[in-house]
Amino acid sequence: MKTAIIFLSICSIFLSDKVLGQGLSKEEFKEPSIEFWPRPLWFWNNTTVTIEGIEKQMKDFRDLCGYGGFGILPFGKNFKPEYLKEDYFQVYGKALEKAKELGLTMCLYDEYGFPSGGIGLHNGDGIPRFGLKYPDQTIKRLDKAEEDVSGPVSYSKSIPGGKLMSIVAMEKNTLERIDLTNHVSNEVLNWNAPSGNWKIMIFTCVTDPDKIADYLDPEAVRNFIKMTHEAYYKRFSDYFGTVIGGTFFDEPTMYRAQGRMWTGKFNSKFESKFGFSPNNLYPSLWYDIGPETQSARNYLFGFRAELYAEGFTKEVNDWSVAHGVTATGHQDQEEVANQVSISGDFLKSFKYLGIPGIDKIGGNRPAEKFYKLISSAANNWDHTLVMSETYGAMGTYGNKKDLTWNNIFSIAMDQYAKGINMLIAHAVWYDTNNVTYKPELSHRNPLYADSLKVFNQFLSRLNFVLQKDARHVADIAILYPIQSLQADHFFEGPLESYKGGVDIPFTDYVDVSELLTNFVGKDFTFIHPEVLDERCPVVGGKLCLQNRINKEEFRVLIVPSCKTISVSNLQKINEFYEQGGTIIFTTRLPSQAVEKGENQEVIKIIKKLFPEGENSSGIVHPGQKGGKAVFVRQPNGQNLKDALVQTMDNFDVDYPVNEDIRYIHKVINGQEMYYFANIGGKNLNLPVTLRGDVKLQKWDPHTGKIQDLSTEKIFNDKTKVSSTKGSLSLKPYHSCFWIGVRE
Repeated sequence: MKTAIIFLSICSIFLSDKVLGQGLSKEEFKEPSIEFWPRPLWFWNNTTVTIEGIEKQMKDFRDLCGYGGFGILPFGKNFKPEYLKEDYFQVYGKALEKAKELGLTMCLYDEYGFPSGGIGLHNGDGIPRFGLKYPDQTIKRLDKAEEDVSGPVSYSKSIPGGKLMSIVAMEKNTLERIDLTNHVSNEVLNWNAPSGNWKIMIFTCVTDPDKIADYLDPEAVRNFIKMTHEAYYKRFSDYFGTVIGGTFFDEPTMYRAQGRMWTGKFNSKFESKFGFSPNNLYPSLWYDIGPETQSARNYLFGFRAELYAEGFTKEVNDWSVAHGVTATGHQDQEEVANQVSISGDFLKSFKYLGIPGIDKIGGNRPAEKFYKLISSAANNWDHTLVMSETYGAMGTYGNKKDLTWNNIFSIAMDQYAKGINMLIAHAVWYDTNNVTYKPELSHRNPLYADSLKVFNQFLSRLNFVLQKDARHVADIAILYPIQSLQADHFFEGPLESYKGGVDIPFTDYVDVSELLTNFVGKDFTFIHPEVLDERCPVVGGKLCLQNRINKEEFRVLIVPSCKTISVSNLQKINEFYEQGGTIIFTTRLPSQAVEKGENQEVIKIIKKLFPEGENSSGIVHPGQKGGKAVFVRQPNGQNLKDALVQTMDNFDVDYPVNEDIRYIHKVINGQEMYYFANIGGKNLNLPVTLRGDVKLQKWDPHTGKIQDLSTEKIFNDKTKVSSTKGSLSLKPYHSCFWIGVRE
């Protein structure tokens, strides 16, 4: 909307260090201390590592590259000394001694190779150390044996091997289900089937051939930790919390076990939490069971996601915290929109992790579309740091086709503007003649030697500002549609489990987030349905995320395409609308409830918001207290922007849309921190308007230079809102901070 300007003032502002607030010293911004220097993965790769070799490399990495520490990653079949043997720990101990001498901070990588949980099995020497020691605690799989029978008939069937989870007969026409689990005697099912066409399904939990630790079983994960983390702590306890600052896990996932990872303890834990048996729900994992399908799948898949988050990440995090360090790591296949059989629930998989993380690697792996999910997980559950493992397999060592410096800077700026604030470079390599996943990011690589230290100093300045315990500011929240994904997911779908198993039609939450960033120019936070219910009261027409550190106030809630939604969520959304908030639904309106038997309540609320149903597309439906509801049937950059402009009078940050611009706004102790990045190849000079009256300076993370920023103060006589307007000038692949305080 156009503003009516009733006064302008051009101001050149000087902000003292005192005004800048706690922790933002100008001098330390120019020359960040070593605690803010980036710490890459250091592959001890497929060769014999010596004490002399590691000590020299560590000093050179610090002095010639600007690295502030490492995560040591033993890797490859020819790696020596032998993993977890005393010779190995002797060499590792010398690395810790050298790190202490050099003032470096180390991160304890939990594995020989990856993914976490095999202790050498994958990408190591092929020895399944965990499986050999704990053969009963490796990952399990849910199998289904089925047979169609016509009744009436006396039916008898031997039970397949494994732990029996459930037996259900389902009438194929009426979808009536009968729990037959108690009809078993001496491993044989006996049942007198009544009239009808019955599908008899026997569900068993079996041991999968993969010998990785069972991620769903806390006891198994604790034994994995005992073999790895505690082996280090036993020898190097004095270094924990000082030289060793954290732990790192790599690529756990539930797409293993054919995407049907399960646990024999599922039923007992389920009944303990919910108060009823899940036996009769099991067919929904494969089939439509009628009106109860969406509820059943949310119960089963949702509970499995909780077991995964609590079984692996929480155990690793709790151990780390108890031993004075922080835990980080990332899932595998983060770039799949349907995560139900991968991470279970991508946001919730990081609920208990001190530093949520993501992997940006080469190939067709567009992790940049998912950065906001990982930073939103941190925002939801009040974690300050967000990690990225970045640049792996993205170049060819010694070849001009390698990553250019423009690529490297652009990727980093995109990450930091989307909420990541801890970039772990992949990687530096002990043996540069045997680099497996290129590039090699050290002074020894002639492609990067000239500017690597400059880049790392740039990252250090970003870390110095953005790693503070600050709250994120955004006008827009997006509901994470995990309930709808769970409702439409099923086992043994048409896609391989590595790709998620089921490509759920109309899923648009990733596309909507990309539109907001690239074509609308607005930041946002994904909100988990659980967090919406438990942590987001409606206060003064705003949806307020109430955390200890990350307190956010949303004026707009976008509900991306979801056929299924919980009534509790929809009631909160309706309350937000009735109290003056803006809600925008995209692609399709919900019609089914997570809660059993509550579909009509969903239909009732949606009908109240949109009397014309899906014919309401593009129409703004005003509420009594200024709330607005909009349905955007086919979202694109223009109609999504139109919906926002029609429903919002002013924005936290506003600028002419340019898909190369990224930004993030955070606040700490009254200190406003805006980070703007130009990730493209053109010079940009754009007007930027900030809500409120803000005194600002420009801080350049590329050079450390700080200068006053001229701004205009603007007052809108219609909305009674003041704003601050400045000019954003950025060269290609450059960024800047606007640092200030409100008057």
